[in-house]
Amino acid sequence: MAVIKAFECIRPTKELASEVAALPYDVYNREEACEAVKGKKYSFLRIDRAETQFGSDVDTYDDRVYAKAKELLEQMKSKGIYIKSDKKCYYIYELTMNGRVQTGIVACASIDDYVNNVIKKHENTREEKELDRIRHVDTCNAQTGPIFLAYRRNEVIKNVIDKVKNTQPIFSFVSEDGIRHAGYVIDDENDIQTIEDEFAKIDEIYIADGHHRAASAVKVGLKRRKENPAYNGTEEFNFFLSVLFQEQELMIMPYNRVVRDLNGLSESEFLEKLGENFEVSKQGKEALEPSKKAEVTMYLGGEWYLLKAKNKILSEDAVEGLDVSLLQNYVLAPILGIEDPRTDHRIDFIGGIRGIGELERRCKKDMKVAFAMYPTSISELFDVADAGKLMPPKSTWFEPKLRSGLFIHELS
Repeated sequence: MAVIKAFECIRPTKELASEVAALPYDVYNREEACEAVKGKKYSFLRIDRAETQFGSDVDTYDDRVYAKAKELLEQMKSKGIYIKSDKKCYYIYELTMNGRVQTGIVACASIDDYVNNVIKKHENTREEKELDRIRHVDTCNAQTGPIFLAYRRNEVIKNVIDKVKNTQPIFSFVSEDGIRHAGYVIDDENDIQTIEDEFAKIDEIYIADGHHRAASAVKVGLKRRKENPAYNGTEEFNFFLSVLFQEQELMIMPYNRVVRDLNGLSESEFLEKLGENFEVSKQGKEALEPSKKAEVTMYLGGEWYLLKAKNKILSEDAVEGLDVSLLQNYVLAPILGIEDPRTDHRIDFIGGIRGIGELERRCKKDMKVAFAMYPTSISELFDVADAGKLMPPKSTWFEPKLRSGLFIHELS
């Protein structure tokens, strides 16, 4: 059973929500973050990436950076930019992108469910990437960026969501990228109990995006337990901020690949080697995306090609059967010599939101060949996690991105 609880939320006022909301901290490098906060005195990115408040002589991970994040958060609360609920509630976060609506429940998930694998993972995390968020959460005494969780269809929860979406939103705005964001509060006692009871019947919840944020939040909670040996499990540090979406709500976009060279091969030699495991056909100069699973389209030498995986390399295994695995196992590693895509500087990854034209642009600028992938499905993600396995890196790109700063969970 999953423990998904209501909480006393800290959130911006309705009037300032649009100025506060910010893309996740990890979509920016330092230079980009500094540029993004210019002229935006309420942007939550100033707190999420507090190094933007210092000159380049101050290291991103300096103690002063985390102290500044806490200071800025406390200032925004004291000035009334943020308000705190006096009651434990659930919330609804609705995002609309290109006419498509995606609706999730904002709540707190249990660190014990994470540890016991009720909340399932499909990616490895790296400790060095966790340390920054551990310090940020611990110093601010708050979780500020929600973890993106998914669960299977549940009509009872959906009915509550649909009913509450007929009430007045606590915020509603369109962000600079054209995405509409709206929030609602679920404060009716019967609705709160219904949601809690329904989640208690669910045996598996999945991390869709935010593995490092989740791991960091859990480690802060476990740290607080050691510091408070008389804890009873109900304290706020035993839970982490999440937005939970039903499977039918989610859209996964492809995560495409570009490679700097052909590993010493000529184009004709490369195409010949591809033909061992793929049916290769030249399609012309018009941009082409794959139309189904086990297809990859490739941009090489100013031409687009369609690669269809031959039956001999297809697999029923949850991981080996993924399109990103087929590309890695039969093209990137054996032909192009990219054994570890996490560390090889010859490969780069391009989220599907940037469009297929970005692949052509990169090949004309600094890359030799590009591969457009068919999107990994949410059912494939569930299958990998259920099997206790891990996806290859950069297998999924979720859109739209959840904004930080709209919902905050204090740990004490």
